[in-house]
Amino acid sequence: MATPPTPDPKALAGARAADFVEDGMTLGLGTGSTVHFSLLRLAERIRSEGLRVRGVPTSLDTERKAREWGIPLVDLGAVESLDLGIDGADEIDPSFRMVKGGGGALLREKVVATLARRMVIVVGEGKVVPKLGTSFALPVEVVPFAVPSVARAIARLCCTPKERRHAGQSYRTDNGNAVLDCSFASGIEDPEGLERTLRTIPGIVESGLFLGLAHVLVVGKNDGTLQVRER
Repeated sequence: MATPPTPDPKALAGARAADFVEDGMTLGLGTGSTVHFSLLRLAERIRSEGLRVRGVPTSLDTERKAREWGIPLVDLGAVESLDLGIDGADEIDPSFRMVKGGGGALLREKVVATLARRMVIVVGEGKVVPKLGTSFALPVEVVPFAVPSVARAIARLCCTPKERRHAGQSYRTDNGNAVLDCSFASGIEDPEGLERTLRTIPGIVESGLFLGLAHVLVVGKNDGTLQVRER
């Protein structure tokens, strides 16, 4: 008899996060391959349980999926706060500090995360790292006009910035901005200090450092189990 395949860790974590949603909530809906499964599970609960929610999407991709799958949406301007946010991360350390922005939605994701009373982060176990910047370059969203000057300024911070490209052209976020992916040879020694410094560089719109914003971490493991941690 064939052994059943081990469930996808992303699917496990994403679906579990949607179970934190309660009736009547206003939600922040993140972006990415793991949140994809959160949206699927949320849509399923809306259909099967009659769950009443409304969501603020963090990207055009998430907006499209939510509309297609029957998840009600609301404009950010119509809400003052969010009951719950669900999003992924490219890296998260033991202090729940994160690097995000691999999908290019870092600005909108950070706006939504700061409005959420509780933020649930969903990842596969490969995204949990002892130190930020060791497995993923830090995305920094930049006004296109300022890319050369910002790249020079960031290079002085002991990292290597590289402008993100897609299909042979300069990548643009949903906001029309460029992204510099910044590699640190030994990881990010002081995330809080780096974030403060990046805020002083003209032309930077937002960085992919998400500090103090995660409350719950749902980790899908390669053996088919789940781990839920609270900050």
